[in-house]
Amino acid sequence: MARLRPTIAVWDYDRTRPLIDGRVSVEGCDPIWLHDMPIETMFSRALGGAEFDVSELSFSNFMAQVSRGTNGYVGLPIFPSRSFRHGAWFLHADAGIRAPEELKGKRIGVREYSMTAAVVARGLLEDEHGIGARDVTWVVGDVEEKERSHIPLPDLPPGFRVERAPDDRFLVDMLLAGEIDALLAYKPPKAFVKGHPGLVRLFPDYEAREKEYARRTGIFPVMHLMGIRRDVAESEPWLAMSLMAAFTAAKDLAIADLAIVQALKVALPWAPAEFARTRDALGEDFWPYGVARNRRPIEALARWHHAQGLSSRLLTVEDLFARTTLGT
Repeated sequence: MARLRPTIAVWDYDRTRPLIDGRVSVEGCDPIWLHDMPIETMFSRALGGAEFDVSELSFSNFMAQVSRGTNGYVGLPIFPSRSFRHGAWFLHADAGIRAPEELKGKRIGVREYSMTAAVVARGLLEDEHGIGARDVTWVVGDVEEKERSHIPLPDLPPGFRVERAPDDRFLVDMLLAGEIDALLAYKPPKAFVKGHPGLVRLFPDYEAREKEYARRTGIFPVMHLMGIRRDVAESEPWLAMSLMAAFTAAKDLAIADLAIVQALKVALPWAPAEFARTRDALGEDFWPYGVARNRRPIEALARWHHAQGLSSRLLTVEDLFARTTLGT
């Protein structure tokens, strides 16, 4: 039998590099790895035209397509990107906001309403502090530099307030000028990194809060998943589990590298100590793949997605993943 040659688009993470460099193989396949494009481009080409046989996908935008019945991909419970988002909230230092509950009725900037980081951050705000997506006005725009010629707004049910930032304004500048009250951003603004006194975090102790949240809820939020194009999944039903095994082996190699102390594999002086702290907070297998170990974060994301108007019905695990992977 001829070996399959699927195109696989994925970012170059430590947990995917053993696949890209050939240390881990995909049984039955000689993949063509596509790993050097910007992640937004990858998502656009995959979710916009199902261009790749296998692709990393934005979990939120994938769920929106599943809800509409327009998804070109079938999900795999492989999660190359995960992140807590308590640290994604930024305020003007003089805004007078001292607690998350004070965001009710405010104007909050965000790069994209539907991005997974925003879904998770808003979900945390509602679950932990009672502020729902309908309780604020969302201002969508480029954060601190021109990224897009057109900024789309989501098609949401009545009751949500989402508007577009002025074409000549960046969200950071609007925050510093008092035109918005807070900013939800998946990476700290450059001005904040450089120590601008006008920008502060909503949760200065975000790391401690994230660890406490994880211990209490069992949720380490998922950002991205892998997907197989629907026609490929149907014609090659064995491929889903072959990919599961390969991606898991690659991830396990990357995790093992973090524990090496004789000659550090990672260019961080205290990487082994941070590795130990992470396992203490999240458990020995802190970056699991498969359905069983990830049911809580998956179901939380589906609940938040629906509550925020991005899916017309509450999606289930069975709606999202290839049938052959549901027992993993």
